[in-house]
Amino acid sequence: MITINFPEDKSAFFASDQHFGAPDIASSVPREKRFLLWLETIEPEAGALFLLGDLFDFWFEYQTVVPKGFVRILGKLAQMKDNGLPIYFFVGNHDLWMSDYFEKELGIPVFHRPQQFTINGTKLFVGHGDGLGPGDKGYKRMKKVFTNPFSKWLFRWLHPDVGVKLAQYLSTKNKLISGDEDAKFLGEENEWLVQYVKRKHPEVRCQYYIFGHRHLPMIIHLSDNAQYINLGDWISYFTFGKFYQTNFSLFSFSEEGFVHRFRPISNRDD
Repeated sequence: MITINFPEDKSAFFASDQHFGAPDIASSVPREKRFLLWLETIEPEAGALFLLGDLFDFWFEYQTVVPKGFVRILGKLAQMKDNGLPIYFFVGNHDLWMSDYFEKELGIPVFHRPQQFTINGTKLFVGHGDGLGPGDKGYKRMKKVFTNPFSKWLFRWLHPDVGVKLAQYLSTKNKLISGDEDAKFLGEENEWLVQYVKRKHPEVRCQYYIFGHRHLPMIIHLSDNAQYINLGDWISYFTFGKFYQTNFSLFSFSEEGFVHRFRPISNRDD
């Protein structure tokens, strides 16, 4: 468990599923600029920043090469980290081939599995969310293949110009950014992450279970003092989470830089 403490007037911020680079660079740049404006907006209040995966639509680290682009975002994250802000990055299913570039170049720790945190005394369970819970067996098999060291070794033999272009094509062609299944709430019994959290809660006893991956902003009440939260995305919703003192809320961020409280799907009429 990682313990974080910061002054009571500060907040921890959470965002996920930006998929920068998709469906193409030209279309991605406006979303990158909007996200950059968000980072600048929250910076004075931030006590910690959590990025919960799929920041990029595709990311693969060769031994001496990383994908081209994203300079604005990477530069801003480096500046925020250099200024003393704790930043935590969780690998998603689109950037699962991330290795140690963020850690070595930006000083940002990278997590490949969910992690427990205590922030000013409140327990949080944080992760991207892919491959967790019952079901989705096809993806789980595919992930084992993709994360196998031999598979990564084979991919490295492709020239970066070929490998990156091929991966970007397959990602967009197969609608892996956000398909039709992400457009609606499936019900608690069919939401695999909800089922995963319900099974996990008796073991870890956290107050907030925070995930991305699903692309749909949700707050599911597990009990009077525990919630499952999905952050949504920066493709359709432009939503982010804010943990202030002991409370967690979802907000959306407009193109003009305005912050609006967001009313997510919930199993309780709040």
